[in-house]
Amino acid sequence: MDGGDLFAAEAEALHRATAVLADPASEPASHRAALEELVQHYGQLMRQSRRLISRSDRTERELNLLNARLTQLSDELDYKARHDNLTGALNRGAVFEQAHRILENSAMSLIVLDIDFFKRINDEFGHPAGDAVIRELVARLRTGLAGQGVIGRVGGEEFTILLAGVALEQAVVLAGKIRQAIAGERFQCLPARPVTSSFGVAWAAAGTDFEEAYARADQALYQAKRSGRNRVESEESVTG
Repeated sequence: MDGGDLFAAEAEALHRATAVLADPASEPASHRAALEELVQHYGQLMRQSRRLISRSDRTERELNLLNARLTQLSDELDYKARHDNLTGALNRGAVFEQAHRILENSAMSLIVLDIDFFKRINDEFGHPAGDAVIRELVARLRTGLAGQGVIGRVGGEEFTILLAGVALEQAVVLAGKIRQAIAGERFQCLPARPVTSSFGVAWAAAGTDFEEAYARADQALYQAKRSGRNRVESEESVTG
């Protein structure tokens, strides 16, 4: 059936009623019959219209729900693509992307840290214990930063903190406070042994290359490890 036949029965009823009204010789019974037919078809039209409107409203609601779900899934996929599953911190790719964005307009300090003797923790207590240590360490980083900076997990037990607009000296002081927050109290998930971390700190001017700053911070981190671990070293201690 094509679109022109959709209301064919109603159109015919209306045509017959119009013809009856136009005929001065038509009987009252014909008027009544034509009116009854019109009422019948009008009622049918009303019911069909309500069904169509209801179906349209339901379809619109379903489409809105579907669009909302697709938006939610897109947001979830974007989050998973940028964040570490274990800790919720940014992953390596997202850290580097964020750092490049910061350096377009601002100077930045960079803290690189990793957990001392982390392999021993995994070997002695198992990988689930190691995962728990990583989660608790990130929680302590968040507490120590108090909303300042961006935390990223760039390797198994290695982390990066981006500090936009923060001078090197301030970043070194902050790294020292975080080091103490990690080492100063046993981890709830691993009370049997202390957990410590080593830190390297570097600074990058606006418009400079992040990879170079990251390499300097990494060198400072290894200097901290060579100097006994559980300490903070800056790029100045390496180059100076």
